Amino acid sequence: MKNFTFKKYFALLIAFLGVIGFGYGQIITFDFGGNIGNEVSVVSNFNDVNLGASTITRGAGLTANNNANRFNAQNWALVNIANAVSGDNYMEFTITPNAGFEFNVTTININFQRSSTGVRGLSLRSSVDSYATDIDGEKSVADNTSTQTFSFNVAHSNNTTPVTYRFYGWAEATGGSGGFEGGGNDIVVNGSVIASCLSTSTWNGTIWVGGTPDLTTEVVLDASFNTATHGGSFSACNLTVNSSGTSPEYVLTVANGDYVQVQNNIIANGNINVRPRGAVVQIDDAAAVLGSGTITVTKTTAPANDWYEYTYWSSPVSGADIDNGLTDSYVNRRFSFNAQNFLDHCQETANNNICDDNGGSGLQDDIDDDGNDWQYINGSTLMIPGVGYASTHDPTLFAIGPGNQFDYTFEGPFNNGIITVPVYRNDSELNDYNWNFIGNPYPSAIDADLFLAANSEVSTSVSTTKSLNGAIFLWSQDTPPSGTANGNEQLNFSNDDYAIINAVGQNAGGDMVIPNRYIPSGQGFFVSYSDTAVPLSTSVNGDGHSIAQGEITFDNSMRVTNPSANSQFFKNSNSDKSKNSNAYNKLWVNLRSDNGVFNQILIGYVNGATNEDDGIAYDAHKYSTKGAAIYSIIQNSNKKFAIQGKAPSDLNENEIIDLGFKTAIDVPTVYTFSIAQFQGDFINNNPVFLIDNLLNKTHNLKVCDYNFTSEVGEFNTRFKIAFSDKALSTSDFGLNDNALKIIELDNDRVNFKLSDNFKIKSVTIFDLLGRPLYNLKGANSSETYQLSKLKNTVYIAKVELSNGTIITKKAVKK
Repeated sequence: MKNFTFKKYFALLIAFLGVIGFGYGQIITFDFGGNIGNEVSVVSNFNDVNLGASTITRGAGLTANNNANRFNAQNWALVNIANAVSGDNYMEFTITPNAGFEFNVTTININFQRSSTGVRGLSLRSSVDSYATDIDGEKSVADNTSTQTFSFNVAHSNNTTPVTYRFYGWAEATGGSGGFEGGGNDIVVNGSVIASCLSTSTWNGTIWVGGTPDLTTEVVLDASFNTATHGGSFSACNLTVNSSGTSPEYVLTVANGDYVQVQNNIIANGNINVRPRGAVVQIDDAAAVLGSGTITVTKTTAPANDWYEYTYWSSPVSGADIDNGLTDSYVNRRFSFNAQNFLDHCQETANNNICDDNGGSGLQDDIDDDGNDWQYINGSTLMIPGVGYASTHDPTLFAIGPGNQFDYTFEGPFNNGIITVPVYRNDSELNDYNWNFIGNPYPSAIDADLFLAANSEVSTSVSTTKSLNGAIFLWSQDTPPSGTANGNEQLNFSNDDYAIINAVGQNAGGDMVIPNRYIPSGQGFFVSYSDTAVPLSTSVNGDGHSIAQGEITFDNSMRVTNPSANSQFFKNSNSDKSKNSNAYNKLWVNLRSDNGVFNQILIGYVNGATNEDDGIAYDAHKYSTKGAAIYSIIQNSNKKFAIQGKAPSDLNENEIIDLGFKTAIDVPTVYTFSIAQFQGDFINNNPVFLIDNLLNKTHNLKVCDYNFTSEVGEFNTRFKIAFSDKALSTSDFGLNDNALKIIELDNDRVNFKLSDNFKIKSVTIFDLLGRPLYNLKGANSSETYQLSKLKNTVYIAKVELSNGTIITKKAVKK
């Protein structure tokens, strides 16, 4: 997850925006392969189970004609379509719904071939208007004999009775022929088949005529409806927003905290406006969004400290481009992410531009090594459903209201149904995380757990077709860009500012907001493509690297109407804990400082986790570039963890949690450890002790916060957490300090003495601010040192024994 402040320009085109699948399915197909060509009729080779079989025939004005692998005809009309209509020069088929069902047609696609003097013009008409008008205009057939492909946009919805579709054509000569022929299916009808509604209710501006609607009700809005003032959220079988036929137009407004839930289709001939925390949920994946009205979804950014703070976006509508979706964003700070280019082979230290692979130890820094993962995009780039985008607010507009939140409006048909998005990994490096930038494609929140269940395999060793590692990373930036934060620029943001959701729980990023396990509408986020996932395909990129491609899927089952689910937007400042389960024991610990540091870790005892590094589904690592950070430590791992999962059976009165602390702050600073929140019977009913091995202190964090100071450095043995007095026994973290004798001698000499069973490996002397004054070596059970720097003061001695035990003791130098 590359940091991208003040970047150089890259290519405007997005290499990774391949084929993204979304929309509706095929409900009828015809394939004429193997035909003689002069058959009187042919039955569809596929039709939806809730449709009757369909048969294609010719009009009375046409003559069947042989032509292999085609449904063919001669005697087409001459000159124009009007002559074809009057002369019955057509081919037709009928779609018939089964009892209790209705169908929608979005497009009809055909493969067509002609003879040298054959058909030159085609039009599609239907029985809906008694074949009076062309659907999607007349199509011109080129003057050649190769296969030509045509697509007709139909937009017929809620058909409960049979509909016949006719293809009328005219030709150069009556002897010329033409018909359906090509590779694969020659006629494809796209759309959906859904259960019919049981009743109808119409909003007339004052009341529901027909009763309060539910999921079995055909809902018609024949006047404007605002959920905030007209009765709140509602459900429907099908929803139609009528046009007023004049100005102002009828408008359905879905207010903050409200929802509209629709089993099947939405037809917006009037307008629909979804407010930032409102939601529209369609249930049937094959349902359509149709009509001539205007549909908009408005989203509000979090309060920003400066214009250069990024928001991660994803469009909830189809057809919006960057200029129209991210209208008020800064044109020089609009990005997509090319996952095929992400390659993290090494880490640098404090943005020093020195690439250190740590001997191949797997210590990377989550930064693309050559900086070509983030790509500038131009305003005409379409926002692809399910893909993430990043932008800042325009600095001139930001200056009008610094710190304000800003509205962005997306216009177009709601995204709906099954949406697939490709994900990639660069297999030339196997120790890095294969980051991909995706987003919620719907005008409603989605359930993070259902998304992860559909797309991730939590095991780190089992091959699977599921693509993701099992964690979601939400940008929650609050730390200013820094020259010491790793990245490809002089100033970079901190990766510490990502909030994380995984199988253990969720923790806060820079904004101190703990996610609620829902991903709001319009929200972009990062995921990692698993190294063990079986790819759908592989290729080689321009650098000669092997690229694996997988796929993630969104569908309507993930969408939620919960009013609180859409209440967060990252970066954001409003927290909702409505989905935090109390079944498992979990502890969130914060680190703060008096100069602005914030960091949070989560320890959770959940099924499936172990004491080992189980991968980011349970153990989400962090690469900290902040001035100071807290992290948990897993034995036999060189990583630092923001979330650590442990088995529920590990939690007992002997449990010890190892904490790490690091700081690069070189000015006097007071740090504070505190409990952000906790849950579960065990943690609810036991104290939470913080052990400071340096100062030999034990502090109950449930009573109050713990303040301390520190020198610059990384400290992996100073702090621990325990839950009972039993866990504080010396066998767990060192001998009792009474085992160490500190004897002051003459001439500033001090003797450190243990029993003959132990030997001193080292002695570190600290002042009361935690600053080291001496680092002394030892080899015997008794060692004497010259401590001339100490005069009439209290100091702390940290003595490491040859067996690894640490004893910390306070003493006075006279």
